[in-house]
Amino acid sequence: MELLMASGIGLLAASGLYLMLRARTFDTVLGLTLLSYAVNLFIFSMGRLQIGRPPILGAGAMPVADPLPQALVLTAIVIGFAMTALLLVLALRAHADSGSDQVEGEARRTGKDTHDDEALHTQRGQEPDRP
Repeated sequence: MELLMASGIGLLAASGLYLMLRARTFDTVLGLTLLSYAVNLFIFSMGRLQIGRPPILGAGAMPVADPLPQALVLTAIVIGFAMTALLLVLALRAHADSGSDQVEGEARRTGKDTHDDEALHTQRGQEPDRP
């Protein structure tokens, strides 16, 4: 059971990190969501994996599951959902304003660098335009 949880957490974290490094905003948001799921599973597994155990002490002296990781994960799920909704709204707004889903911005997409035009031409091996 522990190997399965560790493999699942590693797969979610690796997929999330890969998607976060992509150059598109939706992939970045999806990667951040997958990474938060991996962290939630990691926190949940820190409370020891016990199946069928009650989270609260009863009348008997039987072993119980730790309720703190469960409460932390529940809170993290709610916060992660709100964060994902906010990031999606910001990504949709940026897409509507720029017309592109690229993270790099308009200067990279069009090939024009408004800050340092001479350095851009030097990188391309061209002579800069001089008035």
